[in-house]
Amino acid sequence: MVGLLDSVTALLPMQGELAGIVLLSLFVSGAAMAVSMLIGVPAGIFLGLHRFPGRSFLVTLVNTGMGLPPVVVGLGVFLLLARSGPLGGLDLLYTPAAMVLAQVVIATPLVVGITLAAIQGLDERLHLQILSLGASRGQLYLRLVKEARLSLVAALAAGFGSIISEVGAVMMVGGNIKGQTRVMTTAIVLQTRQGEFGNAVALGTILLGLALAINWLFTWVQQRQRA
Repeated sequence: MVGLLDSVTALLPMQGELAGIVLLSLFVSGAAMAVSMLIGVPAGIFLGLHRFPGRSFLVTLVNTGMGLPPVVVGLGVFLLLARSGPLGGLDLLYTPAAMVLAQVVIATPLVVGITLAAIQGLDERLHLQILSLGASRGQLYLRLVKEARLSLVAALAAGFGSIISEVGAVMMVGGNIKGQTRVMTTAIVLQTRQGEFGNAVALGTILLGLALAINWLFTWVQQRQRA
């Protein structure tokens, strides 16, 4: 405990930089999670409600994406945004936007998969009953979101947890540039490589504390909805 306190104290001279790292970490992961939910929830509901040719293949892609190695995602996004890549003209490589894109690719399959499982777990007659009452397709989706809200909170927690702690993809596309793209995980890697193990432990403790606090919030919301 004393050693940990000493490590945290050692970070005080870089408290301004540390604040920027923490805020950037929350911004990148928060933005990526918001985009993933906007894409993943409607996609999961659509796959859960409809049967069409190629659906099994899409579900297989979703299930594969849920375990996709982050370094592979980082490589794919890097090639996409590199100067010779299809989106190289946007000049997004080594920016927070590139990091958000990589984390969206990581988190979206998790959101789609959990949403799909939640929708399939509902009574099959529910959506027919809602439609029979004159609901539009949009109203149907909103009602199903409300019915599956506990699972969607779980999807949010799982997706956010997978990207806030991710390092490979964000380092590949972000570059770990001081004051621009350095986040908690890449800062921990840098401190470890430099032999500053006390700083790395302190940064890791802060990251774990943030993850614990955010997941406690998700759990509180989930349990309150259950009540």
